[in-house]
Amino acid sequence: MTNLMYVFCLIVWGLNFIAVKIQGTPVSLELSLTYRLVITAFLFFALVLFLKPKGIPTRKDLPFIIVFGVCNFALSYLCLYYATILSSAAIVTLIFSLKVILTPLALRIFLKEQLHPRVLFGGVLGVFGVCVLIYPSLSSFSSFADLKGILIALLGTVLTAIGDASSARNARIKIDPIYANAIGFTVGSILMAIIVLSQGQKIIIPTSITYISALLYLTLIASFLAWLFYLKLVERIGAAKSGYMVALFPVIGGIASVVIGESSLSIYLIIGCLSSCIGAAIALGFRIPRKIKKRESRLWGHNKID
Repeated sequence: MTNLMYVFCLIVWGLNFIAVKIQGTPVSLELSLTYRLVITAFLFFALVLFLKPKGIPTRKDLPFIIVFGVCNFALSYLCLYYATILSSAAIVTLIFSLKVILTPLALRIFLKEQLHPRVLFGGVLGVFGVCVLIYPSLSSFSSFADLKGILIALLGTVLTAIGDASSARNARIKIDPIYANAIGFTVGSILMAIIVLSQGQKIIIPTSITYISALLYLTLIASFLAWLFYLKLVERIGAAKSGYMVALFPVIGGIASVVIGESSLSIYLIIGCLSSCIGAAIALGFRIPRKIKKRESRLWGHNKID
């Protein structure tokens, strides 16, 4: 069951930006994101009422949960939505994988946590992968939208890292993540609703199959079920091992982007994705399990005797 949950989160979150691309812009991105956040907030509050977990946040914890909700669910999502439409899902997924480097930096800045040297080395490889992938875009002035999307994606990833630091603070004092998610999604939905209303937008729900299916995917599967499974994974195998899946996001996003015809298979895409995956794995401290090492050493010793 643990392996199934792991693969589920890996694939679902790896395809996140593909779903945003498929959803498109029949209404503004702000309105689409508001729908997603509102529905997810209701689902998490229903879960709170059903489970009634311990670890209820106090009044002094609310500012940190608000920062978490605004950064992780509202502003960062909005940036990544815009980046996906302006650029490609493959590029956005690749840039988002830099979160494994930016989050430790945010933890160092805000929570004074130790910054391991491997994070810097992995970061260099991750940045190299991004540079390789965007290099073809630099040769064409018409690709200004791509470059704009890249910068917005980077901003969204930075905001996510700040939200992760706030989330880490909440975890330190044993706030149950279900409460944090319920409040965070609510705060994010309120902020997005204010933005939509201030823009004077008409509240309409597109009825096309592509839009509704993408919205349901992003809400029920990517925002609710995947988060529940991820929290269960953290409980079973720890946050470090659960975070390894981020290292494979570029591969999932890159393959899916090629499959739907958004990107073309090129040496730049392959090198960029592989470099970012390796960099993210190094930054996360990925190690080959001892059982596999022992098995390989036995096979190697057997082959030498033969």
